[in-house]
Amino acid sequence: MADPTLLDQVKDQKNRADPYPLFARLRESPVSRQHDGTYVAATHGAIASLLGDPRISSETLPPADRPLTGNPFTDWLVKPIRDRVTDAHRPFIFRDPPDHDRLRGCVMHQFSYERVQRMRARSDRLVADLLDKTCGAREIDIVDDLAYPLPVTVICELFGIPREDEPRFHGWATQLATALEPDSLEDDEIRAKNSRCFDEISAYMADLIKEKRRHPGDDMLSGLANEEAPGAGRMNDYDLIATSILMLVAGHETTVNLITNGTLALLRHPEALARLGAEPAWAPHVVEEMLRYDPPVQFRTRKALADIAIAGTTIPEGANVVLLLASGNRDEAVFADPDRFDPDRTGTRHLGFGGSLHYCLGAPLARFETAAALTALARRLKNPRLIEDPPPYRPGSALRGPEHLRLAIDGIA
Repeated sequence: MADPTLLDQVKDQKNRADPYPLFARLRESPVSRQHDGTYVAATHGAIASLLGDPRISSETLPPADRPLTGNPFTDWLVKPIRDRVTDAHRPFIFRDPPDHDRLRGCVMHQFSYERVQRMRARSDRLVADLLDKTCGAREIDIVDDLAYPLPVTVICELFGIPREDEPRFHGWATQLATALEPDSLEDDEIRAKNSRCFDEISAYMADLIKEKRRHPGDDMLSGLANEEAPGAGRMNDYDLIATSILMLVAGHETTVNLITNGTLALLRHPEALARLGAEPAWAPHVVEEMLRYDPPVQFRTRKALADIAIAGTTIPEGANVVLLLASGNRDEAVFADPDRFDPDRTGTRHLGFGGSLHYCLGAPLARFETAAALTALARRLKNPRLIEDPPPYRPGSALRGPEHLRLAIDGIA
């Protein structure tokens, strides 16, 4: 029987740099009960099964509860209304069918092949420009100099966010990403900060949506605000605000980690770094292996809508469930020598983008942004060396990646 404190150990900051030995211990039981009643699915088979199980709900956020202000009118009249609106219009990754399917359908209609391809070409140029800015430096921070500015610029351009407003999204996205951390849902201070942050970005998006209706452009937000999707219709304003916030936050928070984790893995495997520099066409294989080997989203939470018998365990109705995606990606029953970084693997079935109804909608963006970044780094950095190994990690255990990744270099080509 698995140690019922292993999930707590995974979430402990002291294990952030390498949680994988803990995942291996969790896989000794495909599904295990933790001391707080949470059930953890740790093997590839159990996770894949639960991802597609209609008895598992994504509606895991607690009821909205904005902090009291001390103003009786606001606290007793305005606050309850705003809380109810928030609860009724969650981002679609926290919604079940049919609401999830309708909202996702609206987004997919605007997430066209043409728009995605335009951003692919744009990513290569952005990477080149960002590295050009560091020419002459003998030290760079992959996070600050590349991994943050690249995806935030891509997603803001895709949505038609004015360039001068891009810096505001860094703070908003970093704060709102904590909603994916299980412990934050029980932390009143974090929930209060998230409420304030959500209200700030909501007010900004509401104004921007009005502007897109007055003067629509060729961007996703203009399309979502003004067009109907076949079979899905058009979002109301509340759902459009929540969806826009989701896309803007998820569209860069996860890619930051994927680029940074990928750079770290390549620096620890210099032969792979050298090969990527010489063979840019190898980049898609490197990205897919990174999504398996050290994915940016380590786990997602769910709730059981009914008793579920799986792998010799019964998850009771109402139980919280953690799908440990990163553990499934190291499952010995699916991947040969799973702790080895091997971009030449074939037939990989990684869980780096989740699966089933909630498969990551932005996967194409993440793939080509990361490929562009890693290829450019491999080709242009002269003699890169890690200044700290392991580097300092961000607090989050669900969205896991280095807070900074500082390199000493001999220059940039």
